[in-house]
Amino acid sequence: MNQPNVLLFVFLIGVVTGLRSLTGPAVTSWAARLGWLSLVGTPMHFMSSIITVTIFTLLAVVELVADQLPSTPARTAPVGLSARVVMGGLCGATVGVAGGESIALGIVLGVVGAIAGTYGGYYARTRSVKALGVPDVVIAVIEDVMAVGGGLLVLSRF
Repeated sequence: MNQPNVLLFVFLIGVVTGLRSLTGPAVTSWAARLGWLSLVGTPMHFMSSIITVTIFTLLAVVELVADQLPSTPARTAPVGLSARVVMGGLCGATVGVAGGESIALGIVLGVVGAIAGTYGGYYARTRSVKALGVPDVVIAVIEDVMAVGGGLLVLSRF
């Protein structure tokens, strides 16, 4: 795969992680487990282990449910944003290394994508709820589908 595509995919998995902090790592670890990402002999090889896949998948499911609760803080709050930045860096490093790029470049682009996804998703969701006059949960479920489906689509093309 050529470098511009790798860098785009690194950024996009960061965006997915910005939408849902644990969906990005779950999708990335599944992609590694399924052989879509080649991590053999890299420091990111642990992302393909069944333990990593299981942990991130369970956490992502919990996050998808918790996101529907009214008591869940905004993703732009310090804790949520920090989690997205860290997980975006992890996913970016994983996808970057699988594409032959450096871990550092993967981290940077993954973080930038995560920040873009965090704020873009936040504003798209809040404005959509107001503009359409629908309950927040409707837009949240659409966002969930976009995050999971978008992540799988991006990494299945790798």
